Amino acid sequence: MRRSALPLVGVKVVDFGQYIAGPAVAMILADLGATVVHIDPPSGPLWDSPANATLNRNKLIVSIDLKTEEGVSQAQALIREADIAIENFRPGVLSRLGIDFTTLRSARPELITVSIPGFASNDQLRREWRAFEAVIAASSGVFTNMGVNRVLMGVNPSFSPLPLASAYGTVLAASATVLALQARERGGIGDQIEVPLACAVMEGLSYNSMRIDDYPLRYKSRRSREIDRRREAGLPMDLSYEAAQELLDPFCRNYKCKDGRMFYVLCMSHKHHVKRCLQVLGLYDELVAEGLAEETDTYLSIREWRSNVSLSVCPLPKYWADKIAERMKAIFLTRTANEWERIFGEGRFPGSPQRSLQEWISDDHAKCAGLMVEVNDPVHGVMIQPGPVSWLEESGEAMLSPAPRKWVTADQAFAALSGLAGRPPAARPAETSAGWLDGVRILDMSNVIAGPHSTSYLARFGAKVVKIDPAVPLYDCANTVIVGMTHMRGKRSVLVDIGSSGGREVFERLVKSVDVVVWNATDRQVKRMGLDLEGLKSLNQDAILCQLDCFGGVRGGPRSEYLGYDNLVQATTGIMLRFGGSPERPEDHAYDGTIDVMCGFGAALGIAAALYQKARTGRGGRARTSLSALSGLAQVPFCYDYEGRGKFDEPTGPYAKGYDALTSLYETASGRSLMLSALEGDLPRFERVDGLKGLADVPKEERASFLAEALGKASAEEWWSKLKAADIGVAICEDIESIRSANSRSADGGAGSEQGSYSFSIFRDHPSGHTVTQVDPYAIRSVVGKVKAPSAAEKYGSSTRQVLRWLQYAEPEIDTLLAAGAVSESWSREYLPT
Repeated sequence: MRRSALPLVGVKVVDFGQYIAGPAVAMILADLGATVVHIDPPSGPLWDSPANATLNRNKLIVSIDLKTEEGVSQAQALIREADIAIENFRPGVLSRLGIDFTTLRSARPELITVSIPGFASNDQLRREWRAFEAVIAASSGVFTNMGVNRVLMGVNPSFSPLPLASAYGTVLAASATVLALQARERGGIGDQIEVPLACAVMEGLSYNSMRIDDYPLRYKSRRSREIDRRREAGLPMDLSYEAAQELLDPFCRNYKCKDGRMFYVLCMSHKHHVKRCLQVLGLYDELVAEGLAEETDTYLSIREWRSNVSLSVCPLPKYWADKIAERMKAIFLTRTANEWERIFGEGRFPGSPQRSLQEWISDDHAKCAGLMVEVNDPVHGVMIQPGPVSWLEESGEAMLSPAPRKWVTADQAFAALSGLAGRPPAARPAETSAGWLDGVRILDMSNVIAGPHSTSYLARFGAKVVKIDPAVPLYDCANTVIVGMTHMRGKRSVLVDIGSSGGREVFERLVKSVDVVVWNATDRQVKRMGLDLEGLKSLNQDAILCQLDCFGGVRGGPRSEYLGYDNLVQATTGIMLRFGGSPERPEDHAYDGTIDVMCGFGAALGIAAALYQKARTGRGGRARTSLSALSGLAQVPFCYDYEGRGKFDEPTGPYAKGYDALTSLYETASGRSLMLSALEGDLPRFERVDGLKGLADVPKEERASFLAEALGKASAEEWWSKLKAADIGVAICEDIESIRSANSRSADGGAGSEQGSYSFSIFRDHPSGHTVTQVDPYAIRSVVGKVKAPSAAEKYGSSTRQVLRWLQYAEPEIDTLLAAGAVSESWSREYLPT
């Protein structure tokens, strides 16, 4: 298949980006068909890494010296031919060099500019910091309290090499760019967009930073309860890794297999998955015989339960959790991890062997599905690189053969852009109050986090979203109501039994009424629902379907139909082994939704590409993404292989401090940790720092001990002030609770973008009856397109009757559907069952 079939063919991009986020956004646009010219300084890229081969594939690379008049003139000439310009320097840097986006857009209002600074341009404290990845992570609480395991083990802070800020920022910025592009097709006006990485990572961690006052005990895991117990009793956090594992739910933990490999089971919280698992393992009947009696309606208050246990609710009581875990340990030792993977996959309940990143890169499924692709790079030869993060079914095949990066002259780059046919629509007066998606209607059928998060994100740009869920819930309250407080924002909630005749009719009317349908499902499930290509065409030939799943790629692979969640992809792609430190000690990475939220933004990108294609050509498309497809972006600094590649030796394990002595965590005299992030070229700057003079003369192998001793003699605040004055990358390790406390305000209906790099809203009148504090929807800052704060999440089913009226159902018909159980107005009496 030719690249001419791709949705962004004809779109022209100038990429000034360095390091990860800027180049990655342009890479995604290039993967989707755009023509991209990447600009490097004469000395080459600021980050010398083989990952640049991935980030600059499908691009023309030109060397331009922006510190000269000729260079600025060349860059401006390229931008005059472009639809999109991208940069990720500190605020104002590119403008001071003579490339001012505001001025350029004044001359060409159709231009879309994208800036991706480390901290927000209106953050007077941090905007001038050297915002390396580790500085943003430390400042944003990423290294502190890295999950309950690390808290219990007393490991705090803990370094992680995953570039979460850049990864979240990349997909947010890419999706915003294409959303602005499709809006330009309708209105003729481009936009000026800013996506600060600190804001992006806070949005990415939205499920971890939410605070619910008077949080019911039933939702606290055994590990969280142990943390509370130790704090109340004044006991140290010194639990061993092994002891912490025993506090895990038996359906969300690792088991050693016959071949010694660990196997990750993730079946908890679903009405059917746990039972299927126990039945296949041969345990269910014997547990029932021993007295296991399940509560059928777990949305009742626990006081009303007829039994004290439900297999689909986490945490299980200690008695049953320990009993089940011990028996599962013995059974898993009878087969190899690969055998269990096939059994779980074919049995339709989630589980996966723990694999290293190196194993995942060469995995048969990754190759067959197009989750890994080959590129014949001019420097490293044949490389294996991550595949596309988002694609359209109709043209995805063309994305599996990326062109290698190519160096050209400035004249050749100009010719490549100017030679493309087609110009953007003529600029017309814009309605400044309009959102990019005003008038777009979305039906959200998805569950858990990734799918629902994508549609809540789109709601801030004006999309009208109707969320449908089963009349009787499939998941426990923790995986619906609690996570829904974040991803149900800005939506109307309807409860429908699609399996009933009446419910099916409601569903079909909804499909006929919308522009986009979103569902996290495998191909088999999509076909069974009647939403395959022909099925959807018969219901609504103009609708765009966006499909998310766990292991899907452009092509089918051996595990494409297997079910899974975020943590399962962490296990499959090497994230857990790296975080844990060894094959015997895998550990889930820090936060809820590490890949989930990223995938949600990836789905939004796919929807934006389909909407743009539809606006441009009249043809929509079927957008696709998967959790596995986003795992490569989350690991992009080291997710590649080629003959002669060095060791896969990125920092691993709970006691990792950083990459080297200059990029490392250090303890200070005040007890607070400092994240130093410096380069070899920064060594002369240390001569300006009292107490660190002479570092340049210290042998490399002795720098860590030199710095540890020196930094331990003063407070974190003192060192931060000194190092910042010398323009050295540094940050004090903050925690999310403190960030939230210092940057919260009463909800005022604003998106929070005027607040700087950190912004939270306190909903004292939340529909749940609890006071809820949540991160604001503030990472996307656009000059033209309006971004609004979505309304607080309503109770599930609250809009059932209202939406049915909108679908032209009469009141007696609605009453009949309710009586028959085809629809429902609630799962429970309480918003959040106690």
